[in-house]
This record gives sequence, C-alpha cells and structure tokens, in this order.
Amino acid sequence: MSVRKVRYYLYLKDVLLLSLTSFGGPQAFLAMVLETMVRKRGYIREQELWELNALCQILPGPTSTQTISAIGYRIGGANLAYLSLFVWILPATLIMIGAAFLIDFLQMNTPGALTFSKFIQPMAIGFIIFAAQKTIFKMVKTTEASVLMMFSVFISFFYNSPFIFPLLLVVGGVTTSLKYRNLPKESADKKLVIKWANFYLWAGILLVAAVLGAVSQFRGVILFENFYRNGSLIFGGGQVLIPYLYTEFVEFKKFLSSQEFLTGYALSQGIPGPTFSIASYIGALSMREDGFVGMLTGGLVAAAGIFLPGTFLIFFVIRFWDQVKKHRPVKAALEGINAVSCGMLVAAAFLLFEPLDANLFNIAAILGTYVLLRYGKLSSPLIIGIGIFAGVIYQWVVMGVFQ
Repeated sequence: MSVRKVRYYLYLKDVLLLSLTSFGGPQAFLAMVLETMVRKRGYIREQELWELNALCQILPGPTSTQTISAIGYRIGGANLAYLSLFVWILPATLIMIGAAFLIDFLQMNTPGALTFSKFIQPMAIGFIIFAAQKTIFKMVKTTEASVLMMFSVFISFFYNSPFIFPLLLVVGGVTTSLKYRNLPKESADKKLVIKWANFYLWAGILLVAAVLGAVSQFRGVILFENFYRNGSLIFGGGQVLIPYLYTEFVEFKKFLSSQEFLTGYALSQGIPGPTFSIASYIGALSMREDGFVGMLTGGLVAAAGIFLPGTFLIFFVIRFWDQVKKHRPVKAALEGINAVSCGMLVAAAFLLFEPLDANLFNIAAILGTYVLLRYGKLSSPLIIGIGIFAGVIYQWVVMGVFQ
C-alpha cells in the first residue's frame, strides 16, 4: 500500500473515531479536530483549520460536516472528501433512524409509549434557548442586527410558512450589505476566477428533485427535495435548522407530531456526530406508512438531502473564497443573514413550546435544563440521559404502564 493510501486510510479512521466520540457540540468538535488532525496527525496546519472553519460557518449547511469535508478535500481531493462525508454522517444517521423505528414501534405496541419523553420534550426547548443565547451574543452586535433579529422573530412566529424563511434571509442580507462602505477596503491580489461546476451541480440537483417530486408525487423524492432545500438555506448550525424542520414537517405537512419532533430533537442532543442527523429521524417517521423499507429509505434520503448541498457549496466556494471575502458587500451581508437566523432560533423556542401545556412542570424542566447547560458541568448526553431515566421512572411509577 502506498504512503498516500495509508494517509487516506488513517484520515478516514480518524473521522470515524470523531463521529463516534464528538459529544458536546461544535466547540468540543473543533477542539477534537485540532488535537487529532492538526497536532497529532498534521493533516493541515492550525491556521488552515481556523480559516476553513470560519468559511464553513458563513456558508449555509452543517458547519462540522463541511469542515470535515473541506479537510478531506485539502488532503486528497473530492474523492476523499466524499468518503469522509459518508464516514462522518453514517453513525449518527443510523442511530437516529434506529430511534425513529423505536418510537414508531413503541407507539404501535405500548399505550402511552411516549410518556417516557415527558421530561425530555420541554428539555429540548431548554437546549434551544441555551443555543439561542450563545448564538445571539456571538452574532448580534449592532442596532441594525438587533432590529433585524426582532423582525425575524415576529415574522417567523406569525407567518411560519417554510417559504418565508428564504425571503427573510435575502431581506436580512440585502439590508446590511447596503452599509458596506462602513467597512475598510481590502485590495484583491488578482482577478477573481470562479469555477462554476459545483454550483451547477448543487443547483441542478435542486431543480431536478423539485421537478421529479412535483411530477411523481413520490414521498421519497419529495423528502429529498425538502431536506436538500433546507440544507441549502441554513445559516448558523443545527439549532437554526429546527424552526425550518418543525414548520415544514410538523405544522405544514403534518408528517409527524409535535411530541415526536421534540422527542427526536432531544435525543439528537445526546448522540455524537452532526446535529443535522435529526433529519434522518424526521425522514424515517415521514415514511412510516410504507413499513420498514419505507422508513429506512426516508431516513437515508433525508440524510443525503440535508448533507449534500453544504458539501457542494463548500467545494464551490473554497476555490475562490480568499478573494471574494475581501469584497465589502459580501462581508456586510453576513451580519444581516446571521441576525435573521438568530431571530428564527428565538421563534423556534416559542413555536415548540406552543403545543405543550404551560404548566409549572414544563416551565421548570425548561429552566432547569437551561441552568444545567449554562452553569453546570454536566455534558449534554448526560443531561438527556437523566431526562430519559426520569421519564421512564415516571411512566413506571405514576402511569403504571409496565405494571
């Protein structure tokens, strides 16, 4: 085996290890990548890692997945990048598909099955509030951004159609791009050259999926288009994905219930790997009427749809980003896009709380989760595990389901 192939094999092995051990969100993920891929293996330099991660953060799509793919691209080109994407998302995808099978089985065979999730449903909202706080402090720093965020909260809550979100992002980006003259000028070193192949690939798949879905009305194709579209629009990470998915699949299409959605979101916080893997859970439950094969198909199709567009876009932009980032309107537009994304995240907390009873128990569970995340030293998986355990005890002692 050549030295290059050994290097590629080691890289994929490291990616698999990360996918099985990266608990704790993007900060923990980045620390593990720094330790394993920069300091231990030397695949890329530390400065390269920060630059790639910064680029992925301002592109739509799953940041951690794009970072892994971009590192693979730098090491071995497109083939290694696609392999690393597959290895990275597979464990979390299979776990969340398995969770969908379990939830569906319990509901079909056990009365009051989801009572065990009594605690983790409001806890999921606590996770979103904590994520919203961190995101807002990081991304909203001006009066204009604050106004855009509040505007986004209002529109996202009262007009929560999946078609309103892209419009909000455009409005936010255009609004702040108009003040680009306030930013210092940066001179471009050379003429901007753009290779459009991956952009055409991204746009072509989106168009073909939309047409095929409209013509065939096959739910698998429709799901792929839905998730592909959402994966093309998400700025701000997995938490910002939640209002999109909740609006489209719970309120608009009614493929799953609010209770099922909240349970799946909470479970996704307790597993390693990319947070976008909740798409596999939603996709599987969306095709439960077609049995085992349908649920498996729905989960895999959803995973492909949510993860592929971000990969195509990072491959497209990485070739010329060093030049385009110097254009002031581009940098200025990011402020508005991020502010609108924060507003959507705040609206998501309200939307997800609406179906729950506004009782003392739910409010205490939400606040307790937030306090543990904000001030405690417990990891997210441990907090979710405690919630599941408490729910099982409640179901056993109070509801008497297992008696």
